[in-house]
Amino acid sequence: MIRVGLTGGIGSGKSTVARIFEEFNVPVYYADDRAKWLMNQSKLRKKITQIFGAEVYKNQELDRAYLASVVFKNREALNALNGIVHPAVAEDYKQWCDHQQSDIVLKEAAILIESGAIETVDEVVVVTAPAKIRMERVMGRDGVTEQQVVDRLNNQMTDAQRLEFASYVIDNGGEQMLIPQVKQILEDIKNKYHLR
Repeated sequence: MIRVGLTGGIGSGKSTVARIFEEFNVPVYYADDRAKWLMNQSKLRKKITQIFGAEVYKNQELDRAYLASVVFKNREALNALNGIVHPAVAEDYKQWCDHQQSDIVLKEAAILIESGAIETVDEVVVVTAPAKIRMERVMGRDGVTEQQVVDRLNNQMTDAQRLEFASYVIDNGGEQMLIPQVKQILEDIKNKYHLR
């Protein structure tokens, strides 16, 4: 099984690209979605509450807006949260892989590189887009201010840093079609690993 990691900065269009891989019958593990789910399970909820207090959960659900307001302005708080969540996601991903039948699987993760999850994949696909476009996408999608997007961007690697780890790059700035780029990457991977 060839494990492909898909990453990119906030608003780059990772999820859109991941859905295109799914159209080509590649199973996708959405790390960020699974992290949100895991953070609402009792094991992680207990650990998160111990560090951030009971107010981080409202009506038994994680108050993501509140948590974001705490961790995206405080590196130590973010590191503490990641120290709880990343190992849980890593174990969940391993179990997910064990149940897949495909020759190629994809792990979509915003912080694939920073979290160390890059060690669990064979190839890395980085989705890029100009900062201005990314800002507009996130503000429109999440209904947040420009400053809130900047706070999130400041806690992520830059595209230049991500590209140092890239096996493949997808340009999602609007100039190039995404489907042909995904198709080419899959062809290259199949050829490289002699899959058919």
